[in-house]
Amino acid sequence: MNWVNKSVPQEFILLGFSDQPWLEIPPFVVFLFSYILTIFGNLTIILVSHLDFKLHTPMYFFLSNLSLLDLCYTTSTVPQMLVNICNTRKVISYGGCVGQLFIFLALGSTECLLLAIMSFDRFVAICWPLHYSIIMHQRLCFQLAAASWISGFSNSVLQSTWTLKMPLCGHKEVDHFFCEVPALLKLSCVDTTANEAELFFISVLFLLIPVTLILISYAFIVQAVLRIQSAEGRRKAFGTCGSHLIVVSLFYGTAISMYLQPPSPSSKDRGKMVSLFYGIIAPMLNPLIYTLRNKEVKEAFKSCPIFVITIENYCNLPQRKFP
Repeated sequence: MNWVNKSVPQEFILLGFSDQPWLEIPPFVVFLFSYILTIFGNLTIILVSHLDFKLHTPMYFFLSNLSLLDLCYTTSTVPQMLVNICNTRKVISYGGCVGQLFIFLALGSTECLLLAIMSFDRFVAICWPLHYSIIMHQRLCFQLAAASWISGFSNSVLQSTWTLKMPLCGHKEVDHFFCEVPALLKLSCVDTTANEAELFFISVLFLLIPVTLILISYAFIVQAVLRIQSAEGRRKAFGTCGSHLIVVSLFYGTAISMYLQPPSPSSKDRGKMVSLFYGIIAPMLNPLIYTLRNKEVKEAFKSCPIFVITIENYCNLPQRKFP
C-alpha cells in the first residue's frame, strides 16, 4: 500500500517545449490569440442562435452544443498552458491533471458523437426534406444531444480510471503540453499493453464508427443533391454540407492520427502538434467555417445590432453592408 501511495506524485511537470526554450514565445502568442478568438467566436454563435428565432432549428441547436463544447474544451487546457509557458516551473497539481484529463477526454468523445449526429441532421434535411420537421422534432434533438454528452462523459470516466490506476513509481515528467492519456501511459513503470489495447478499441468506437456513418450519410447526400434541378439549390446544399465536412476532416483526421496510428520514433513531437491542432486550432476555426460566412447567420447579425460592429472586425467584413 505504501508503494502505491509513493507512486502517485503530488504534481506533474509538463515538459512541452522545455527542451527547446527558443520555441516557447511563438506558441504563447499563437495559443493566446487562438484562445481569444475561440471564446469570442463560439460565444457569438451561442448567443445569436438563441436570440434569433429563425435560427431555432435542429442544425443550430447542435451547432450551439458544438460551440459550448469547444469553449469548455479549450478552457480545460489553454489557460494552464499559457501559465506554464510564462513560468520556469512548468507544473500542474495531481488534482489539476486528473481534472484536465477527465474533461479533455469527455469533451473530445462527445464531439466525436456530436459531429456524427450533425451529419445525420443534414442527411434528413436533404434526403427527406418533407419529413424533416417530423423526424427531427425537438424531443429527438434533445435526446441525441444528451446521449452524446452522457456517452462522452461515461467514456471519460472509464478511460481516466484505467489510466490513473497505472503505477507511476515516482515518474512525474509528462512530455506534453497537458495531461492526455497517451502521454500519461508513457510514465507508467509496468506493462501498458492492455491499456493501449483498451484505448485502441475505444478509439475505434468513438472515431472510426462515427466517421464511417458520416461517410455513408454523405454518400446519400451527394446522390440527393445531384438530383436537385435548381443550381441555387445544389449550391446551398453543398455549401451547408461542405462546412460540416471541413470540420469533420479537421477533427477526425487529427484525432485518428493521434490515437489509431502505431507509435514511431518521430511520433513524440508529432503527437504534441496533432493534439494542439485538434485541441486549440480546430475549436478556433469551427465558428469561421460553420457560420460566420453563412447567409442565415449574417441575417441574424443584422437583426441583432449589438453583434454587428464586433463581428465585422472579427470577419473583416465591410463596415456598412453585408454582402
